[in-house]
Amino acid sequence: MTPTANLSAARKWGTLAICCVASLVLGIDNTVVNLAFPHLVRDMHPSSTQLLWIADAYGFALGGLVIVMGSLGDRFGRKRLLLLGGVGFALASALTAEAPSAGWLIAARALQGVAGATLMPSTLSLVRNAFTDPKQRTMAMGISGGVAAAGFALGPVVGGPLLDHFWWGSVFLINVPVMAAVLIAGSLLLVESRNPNPGRIDWRSVPLSSLGVVATVYALKTAARDGLDRPDVWISAALGVALLVGFVARQRRAANPLMDVALLRSRGFSGAIGANALSIFALAAQSLAASLYFQDVRGYSPMGTGFALLLGPVGAMVTGPLCPVAVRALGRARAVGVGLVLMALSCFGYLLVGVASDYWVMGAVMFVSGLGIGLVFGISGDTMLASAPKERAGAASAVESTATELGGALGIAVLGSLLTAVYRQQLTPPAGVPAQAAAAAHESIGGAVAVAPTLPAPLGLGLNAAAQQAFVDGFHAIVAGGGLVLLLGAGLVVRRLRGVPAVIADQDAAPRQDVGPSVGRGVCPGNAPADARADRPAAATPLG
Repeated sequence: MTPTANLSAARKWGTLAICCVASLVLGIDNTVVNLAFPHLVRDMHPSSTQLLWIADAYGFALGGLVIVMGSLGDRFGRKRLLLLGGVGFALASALTAEAPSAGWLIAARALQGVAGATLMPSTLSLVRNAFTDPKQRTMAMGISGGVAAAGFALGPVVGGPLLDHFWWGSVFLINVPVMAAVLIAGSLLLVESRNPNPGRIDWRSVPLSSLGVVATVYALKTAARDGLDRPDVWISAALGVALLVGFVARQRRAANPLMDVALLRSRGFSGAIGANALSIFALAAQSLAASLYFQDVRGYSPMGTGFALLLGPVGAMVTGPLCPVAVRALGRARAVGVGLVLMALSCFGYLLVGVASDYWVMGAVMFVSGLGIGLVFGISGDTMLASAPKERAGAASAVESTATELGGALGIAVLGSLLTAVYRQQLTPPAGVPAQAAAAAHESIGGAVAVAPTLPAPLGLGLNAAAQQAFVDGFHAIVAGGGLVLLLGAGLVVRRLRGVPAVIADQDAAPRQDVGPSVGRGVCPGNAPADARADRPAAATPLG
């Protein structure tokens, strides 16, 4: 096994390219299914419950298993896990594309999530171990963060043209040749890395983390769709919180935990996790609302919507490689703060968007948002991984991925519910619209757009106009709320990251010893350098 410190430049940047492509596919696949829904409904006629599971099975499986898979990668090899996950993701994508029934499709989407859970922590940890020079590592993580942020917004860009020319399964089948290229390049260029002293796997922690995350995400998503009056929302929320509390308690006692909770005491690690969760909280609902705006308010086709949303990912990819410059000029805390403030300003910029606004108003705001996202994801990703021991990079990456999943689910639950509430409150159908049509319009703007053509021209046009204005009012409400949350959260994140040096020295942690439960409540030998390295200025070489 080639030491990562001795890698050639070609293999280092090749590792980055492979991992970026893999993470890009994961981000696209997380959002492209939303664009395919109308085609799925027309061809497969799923029930409303089946449709919800088609949307959620992927995220549930990925979020529930990512901590476990990150720990397995540290133990058995991150390259091995990434290649195994790539094979699984390609096969699951083929099964999804050719699904003959809704039940088959749900199962295949869940398999995609399982495979995605092996890929997500492996990509970040492989990049972190390939780049041992702190300056190069910040550059690499900035690029990786920009690409990951772009992936969430590129679903419509990739899916739109495919859906305009092929059947709905094409948006999943395209993953097969991409993953084949990742597998071929990865087997040739990636260098294996793992924890040399991993200890035994604490299998009792696995159901606590997996079921805890799934139950929590289920409660958040169900509350966003159906409100808080359903008993399963409260039952799953209580179960999820109880399991996650039990998981954290067990990690404090276990000799070889799946997740080192001591890392959360590191200012760099916890501050970076908070920045990512905060940004995805605001971004998730905002991205969904922007997609609906272009399709249901402006009447864009799926392909047109994809290209209309492209300026956001472009902005993220612009600032991603510039993360080292921002860190050198401003320091880590201020640079992340600038990213969050840019995102907040873009939220307030959306208030200028109306029903008939020129595209470039929306485009400029999305570009500014992308600039902020690229800074936040790139710098916080580098800070989080550099603050953790290299031997635990997979587990650390998994914590970041889980926080992102929970932040996105919470954003959809809170801001998505606000959008729905304002839309329904503001919508006043014209007099004469039948009660059944009015009820369909009150459900969503998609319902209004679908039912309006069935009405006499004056009523249909009036209902459509009323629904579009009500949606824009709801859009304004969520971006204003998201902007305020970002501004308030930016202050807390900057405070937490203050004192984290611009250059975090890349020192290996001492090998973790199987010291037994009695030491679990303190900072274990393998954890101590992470906190010291992140918070002690003497451990870093200042830039500029």
